[in-house]
Amino acid sequence: MVASLADTGIEGSARPIAHRRLGADATHDLEEHLRAAALLAGGFADAWGASEAAGLAALWHDLGKYALDFQEMIRSADPAAHLENVPGGPRKRVNHSSAGALLAVERFGFRFGRLLAYPIAGHHSGLPDWIGEGARTGLKDRLAEKSHLERARAGQPPRDILDAAPPSTPLPDGADCGLWVRMLASALFDADFLDAEAFFDPTAVRGRTDWPPLGSLGPKLDAHLAKKMGEAAATPVNRLRAEVLQACRSAGNRPPGLFSLTVPTGGGKTLSSLAFAFEHARRQGLRRVIYAIPFTSIIEQTARVCREAVGSNAVLEHHSALGPRPEAETARSRVASENWDAPLIVTTTVQLFESLFANRTSHLRKLHNLASSVLVLDEAQALPPGVLRPVTAVLDQLVKHYRCSVVLCTATQPALGKVFDGFSPIEIAPDPPALFRALDRIDITMPSPGQRRRWDEIAGEIVRSPQALAIVNTRNDCRTLHRQLPAGTVHLSTWQCAAHRTILFRHVRRRLAAGDELRVVSTSLVEAGVDLDFPVVFRAP
Repeated sequence: MVASLADTGIEGSARPIAHRRLGADATHDLEEHLRAAALLAGGFADAWGASEAAGLAALWHDLGKYALDFQEMIRSADPAAHLENVPGGPRKRVNHSSAGALLAVERFGFRFGRLLAYPIAGHHSGLPDWIGEGARTGLKDRLAEKSHLERARAGQPPRDILDAAPPSTPLPDGADCGLWVRMLASALFDADFLDAEAFFDPTAVRGRTDWPPLGSLGPKLDAHLAKKMGEAAATPVNRLRAEVLQACRSAGNRPPGLFSLTVPTGGGKTLSSLAFAFEHARRQGLRRVIYAIPFTSIIEQTARVCREAVGSNAVLEHHSALGPRPEAETARSRVASENWDAPLIVTTTVQLFESLFANRTSHLRKLHNLASSVLVLDEAQALPPGVLRPVTAVLDQLVKHYRCSVVLCTATQPALGKVFDGFSPIEIAPDPPALFRALDRIDITMPSPGQRRRWDEIAGEIVRSPQALAIVNTRNDCRTLHRQLPAGTVHLSTWQCAAHRTILFRHVRRRLAAGDELRVVSTSLVEAGVDLDFPVVFRAP
């Protein structure tokens, strides 16, 4: 026989609680937490038509907290029994996540019930595999422990929670089960965290809401572009940039889908792609813009361009290179980085796709905010060939089932057709081949076939140019050539940390703008999208 709350020493009038704040006489009512999380999760998943499923998963995620042993634990005077607030976790743990997973399978059968069971069972530890490995328990084993649901029922949860109606919108035809479950998990995980956070730290809510609406960014960008165009000389290059910009604005009225923007270096691709994204989001009712870049060497540059265009209070910069730059991270940006609830996010493609294929709770929280968004993938041709199949598959799913628009940007013609084989994106740029011909401003001199030159010979040619850039293939070559050049020559490679390279890029740009004598030796980290303009460039074959 399973004991109920009425059989315990807990007073009959005491309502079950979900959380307890240590050091204060404050408890978080369990029923209120479940209903609030369900409301939040349902709202998040409404963007892709899964509000009922996400709301139900959230309603059942902490069902196991009705069990007597959990209530005894959380009400214990021992502070180590508190799940949320003690470093290292409690001495005594009570499984509270399996009960809801068991109820989902019991109510809706193995096929659909299991889709809800994965996020319910994994809302603290991350999405489980079906069969566990090592110390990690799989969902199959957790569903075999029926006693968790029996103990939760003995705590007498409200009948309308236990008997909640099944979702009327099941998994859509053609939708990938794995991504659908991760998106559902994202809605649940974020809702659970946000409601718990509102109990533990009510002041954090202000930092999460202090962002301008996406609709206010388009006019700011238009004003910024109008100012730049008004100050620009009437050159052929600037006329072409204006044509690209106008094409991007005009394409904004197209329905959500897959697009490409093929514009050569110097064509104003970054700001024009933003103009498309904002106009497209405005016309189609999309919620945010996510700008993903494959190289940390240019992400700060892109974030700076975005801030100059729409204001620093509208841009969330989220990537690993922020660690050494505390001035780029604030309390406001830290909380927004957890779930990407901001109008314009500048991130890396690694951060984006790791989240799309993740199982960890912290990585998945942001996923639901991708739905109904514009995803701009800059330097799309640089995606590693080994991941193209899953990447293209998940992009296809986002477009077809989550109301996303994806823009594949490249300055490397005709890269997209080869890289994204089988994709048929709508080209935004007007006549890309003509753009490449018109913006061809480089004279290339190739060495004679088979000719090999010594580093000292190359260094001699570099010093004859007051401003020159040399790009080599390896860090060892970079160091070797750098030693052959005069003092003051800048070395750039991944032997330097990201923070150091950021300082050096600023130094190089300042000296170039001032017309100072400057020579730089770098690895290929400067090649794709880095905004440096040298009159002479040497490139190792």
